[in-house]
Formats: sequence, C-alpha cells, structure tokens
Amino acid sequence: MIEALRDAVFDRGVPFFGICVGMQLMATASQEHGRHLGLDWIAGDVVPLAQDNPALKIPHMGWNNVVVKPSYPLFDSVPDQSYFYFVHSYYVVPEDKATVATTTNYGIDFVSGIHHENIHAFQFHPEKSQQLGLTVLRNFSRLSS
Repeated sequence: MIEALRDAVFDRGVPFFGICVGMQLMATASQEHGRHLGLDWIAGDVVPLAQDNPALKIPHMGWNNVVVKPSYPLFDSVPDQSYFYFVHSYYVVPEDKATVATTTNYGIDFVSGIHHENIHAFQFHPEKSQQLGLTVLRNFSRLSS
C-alpha cells in the first residue's frame, strides 16, 4: 500500500489529505509508545502534547481556533481563527517551517496543519467541524478534480 500511495502522491501528483493520525503518519518518526518510523513525507517528528497546566486536559479534545497562513487555498471562505474539532495527544513538529499551514494554541502553539505541494494534512477533524470543516473538504475536492 505504501508503494501505491507514493506512486499516486509523488509520481502522479494526486492531492493527498491526511486527518489526525493521517497527518502524524507523514512525519519522519513518532515518539508515541517508543520511537517509530513514519512515511517521512514531511521531515519532522511527532511529539507528545505535554502540558504543565493541569487545567488543560490531555488528550486535547474539543473545539479550538486555528490560525491560518495567508493565502492557503484550502481555507478560502474560512475566516482566520475559526474553530475546528480536535482529539489528540501528539502533534507534528516539521523541520521545514514553510510546510506549516495552520497553528493552534492549547497551552503552547503547535502545528495543526501542514501543506507541501499536493500534500495537505490537519491535526483537527474537518469531518467533525460542521460547516467550516465541510468548506475545507470542498476546497480540497476542487484541487483533486
């Protein structure tokens, strides 16, 4: 399956959309339950969302706002700082900051979305994020048509 995905995404340029663990799998490696290699499509590591503030629960579960890099096409018609639904305990720290599409603050600022060429991925769940999530999914579907 990995070879078929690489062929589609890298050789044929098919747009790819990762959600939550789908974003984390694209990193070089993850620290979840030991160190495990990922697909290495986006250089970087998956690290725990560690909090010093006991008022912030792990996993991070619920609605939180997303700060969008200007002119990111999947967020056309989505206002900056809009709220999306999250469920996670880990996040990606990409080596190349140019791949950062969105960030979110949950005690710390973390990368909540990445973009590199035809690869798009989010830590939040657009499919659970009501109308704005559907807008992001519609914008993606326009890329792949």
